Amino acid sequence: MQVQRILVLLYFFLLFPANIIGLWWAVGSPLVMDPNSICRKSRRLAGKQREICRKEIEIVEEVANGAKIALAECQFQFRHRKWNCTTAKRSLDRVIRQDTRESAFVYGITAAGVVYSVTEACNMGHLLQCTCDNHVQDITTDGEWEWGGCGDNVEYGYKKSKEFMDARKKKRRGDLTTRIQLHNNDAGRLTVKNHMRTECKCHGLSGSCTLKTCWRKMPIFRHVGIILKQKFDGAIQVQSSNDGKRLETVIDTLKPPAKADIVYSEKSPLFCKRNRKIGSLGTKGRECVPDSMGVGGCDLLCCQRGYSTHKMTIRDNCKCRFIWCCDVRCETCMREKTIYRCL
Repeated sequence: MQVQRILVLLYFFLLFPANIIGLWWAVGSPLVMDPNSICRKSRRLAGKQREICRKEIEIVEEVANGAKIALAECQFQFRHRKWNCTTAKRSLDRVIRQDTRESAFVYGITAAGVVYSVTEACNMGHLLQCTCDNHVQDITTDGEWEWGGCGDNVEYGYKKSKEFMDARKKKRRGDLTTRIQLHNNDAGRLTVKNHMRTECKCHGLSGSCTLKTCWRKMPIFRHVGIILKQKFDGAIQVQSSNDGKRLETVIDTLKPPAKADIVYSEKSPLFCKRNRKIGSLGTKGRECVPDSMGVGGCDLLCCQRGYSTHKMTIRDNCKCRFIWCCDVRCETCMREKTIYRCL
């Protein structure tokens, strides 16, 4: 499907230098994606995407940057879970082909990442076609402060994220997958837009704050990830309505999903064992915490298969002291650490 191809393409070019392309995704590669590569090598781009490639290549670069920060945040939020948003062995490619909670989160966080990256580039002056937001907000100031400064132009970021990620995804009758993907894309964008914060600066002699000006800023992206992770935990299973025009909950007693909710239609696999078809790499070899009952605990993460214990010696800096001026000197200490891994 079109958005899936774009996401896979983004991750593909984002994380691989051209000379090792056959090794697939490598997390942590220092490569900065060349937007021309996406536009040149993807012959299946939708009309609006082709137009952006032709007229606004710098937007494609921010789309790539947005995908990068989204992937990093996905891996942080799921670092202790059975599915940890890994890109190894094409697993993410297969995960996003299903309408599960996991793919819903990937679509949502990626759309949010694109909003974030485009908006930030706009404010930094990297995009000539937009500026920061200096409009007066409709929030009352009660005379204690006034709107000023240069706010984040999240409306522009929202618009470009929607144009690129939702291109040619028409809501055909009964097309449940398309409706779910579009819904989750927008849920991610709304998570950024609906959680804007007010930032202020005081003006006056000796910090007297005679005048205070305020502007609107995006939330920290870690906060966006936390909110979307909470929505993942409370994701709503949906199906097409009888007329095929909307999403409705599988359980009749639940209210219809809100625009900012994460939705899915297929139950998630267990991700305990390796299954190439669904993108599961299993949890064998994953590091766990033996005395924890949480998601990173050995009982849960290892799917009750048990775990092995390994002891290793680690070098650490210790007995550090400050030397005037201006140096810190440390000794090297050896300590033993126990590592627990799933069988």
